[in-house]
Amino acid sequence: MRALAVEDDPRIAADLQAALSGAGFRVDRTGDGEEAWFLGDTEEFDLVVLDLGLPRLDGLAVLKRWRANGRTMPVLVLTARGTWQERVEGIEAGADDYLPKPFRMEELIARARALVRRAGGHATALQEVGDLSLDTNRMGVALRGVPVQVTALEYRLLAYLMQNRDRPVPPTELLEHLYGDDDAREANALEAVIARLRRKLGPGVIGTRRGFGYFLEHS
Repeated sequence: MRALAVEDDPRIAADLQAALSGAGFRVDRTGDGEEAWFLGDTEEFDLVVLDLGLPRLDGLAVLKRWRANGRTMPVLVLTARGTWQERVEGIEAGADDYLPKPFRMEELIARARALVRRAGGHATALQEVGDLSLDTNRMGVALRGVPVQVTALEYRLLAYLMQNRDRPVPPTELLEHLYGDDDAREANALEAVIARLRRKLGPGVIGTRRGFGYFLEHS
């Protein structure tokens, strides 16, 4: 899962990045409204946490531009003011959820996970395809009910395939959602992660459709 954290307060931004990373997201971060608009308009994100009080371009204007351009990623809005009029304005502009400051990071993570689940058509934290199940609250993986130990990177890969369970995911898309800008993003790095997971999970869990990408087997 890939998230964009848009917050101009360096301390809050660092806390957001740490909390989202700990919850299994690969996190991009900016504190500038213009840059946020550009990133959200040109990159693919599974979630955006958006502060309204931003320099150069306020968060509400950023959100309106995204929605006007057909960007549909879930957006959780943060604001220091939090009046009901502002919440209504944010929701009408296209926000999916709203959290006034100050907030507890545990609540933000719970709301973020719920937004991502709903965007993928999942009603609960327990998600299943075939013999594989993921508990997105606990970041747990099980095969036929037996827990499987995976790394954070392996979990993110499985979670993204689970979120996109109805289609093969191209390697280039997986790389974008798994690795940060400073990480190795070569295709052979992805193949190595897939190979490790196949050894842990056995055959019949992660499939490959040549020319299209990777997918979770449904049977």
